[in-house]
Amino acid sequence: MKKIFFLVLLSLFLISCHDTTKPNVSFYYWKTIFKLSETEKETLLENNVRKIYIRYFDIDLHPKDTYPIPLSPIHFKETMSDFEVVPVVYIKNKVMLKPNLDIEDLVQKTFVLVYEINSKNKISCKEIQIDCDWTLSSKDNYLKFIELFKKLSQKKISGTIRLHQIKYFKKTKIPNVDSGVLMYYNMGNIAPDSLNSVYDKKVADRYLKSLKKYPLHLDFALPVYSWAVHIRNQRVVGLRSKLTVNELKEDENFEQTSPVFFKVKQANYKNGIFYEENDVLKVEAISSEDLIEMAEDLNENSHQKPKEIIFYDLDEFNIKNHEKNIFKQVVSCF
Repeated sequence: MKKIFFLVLLSLFLISCHDTTKPNVSFYYWKTIFKLSETEKETLLENNVRKIYIRYFDIDLHPKDTYPIPLSPIHFKETMSDFEVVPVVYIKNKVMLKPNLDIEDLVQKTFVLVYEINSKNKISCKEIQIDCDWTLSSKDNYLKFIELFKKLSQKKISGTIRLHQIKYFKKTKIPNVDSGVLMYYNMGNIAPDSLNSVYDKKVADRYLKSLKKYPLHLDFALPVYSWAVHIRNQRVVGLRSKLTVNELKEDENFEQTSPVFFKVKQANYKNGIFYEENDVLKVEAISSEDLIEMAEDLNENSHQKPKEIIFYDLDEFNIKNHEKNIFKQVVSCF
């Protein structure tokens, strides 16, 4: 009898050690109009995507009267019956930094707008995500917002988490959310130097070991986007989306001076942006090799397996700049 009991325990142990369950693939959708292209639909189908995290609106401060206002709410051009929708509300940290912020009023208005968008588009959601890069100075307002919003909504609430909030969680605290999503990108300062602000392994390595101590369950958000840093007289003047190295190589108005730097040979307009002669563009992109490295590092340093890997963001431009099976490759690392 003891031998049988031992064998049963051993079998259970071996099964648990060889758990082949992989995280689900999900996506963020970060445009103001929801309408999927054929390429985007194919990507969702090929990766068995069932859940899409859709940015519903931003919350910023009114420039004159400094009270919170919603910006650019989403407009749906097609139905969402085939997917589970998670509304995402992005709140700028300066909102939470506002002295004498009426948090109860902000919670009420935020929830009502989410409810109205859902009702208008016949969307029933189980979860709402709050995206805010809170700091030590704003944590009290933010933590209170989460508490009140969770109570009012009666939904599962997830929250975005940044690397500094992982490492210093005893100071920044942990919001009372049901789960977190580690935003594993935008790690550095946007600057004229050669570093990639989207992903820098050296920066990431300073925080990774803290993951095992973080008590909240985390899923991971990984970047598949690229942009170009527009530099003039050694100063950053803007970020230019949807520009790649190959595209700039083919444009006679730009001269490649290094693997990621391009100099403007003559003044020109490109994608509606004016570039002066001698301006510089620094392309910051994420390769497939970067994504695999990120996934392997996260897997090695996590104390529990994520349920989802959420890619930022679902856009035909981003999809076409990566090999077709990259999303499956990434989740296979966990």
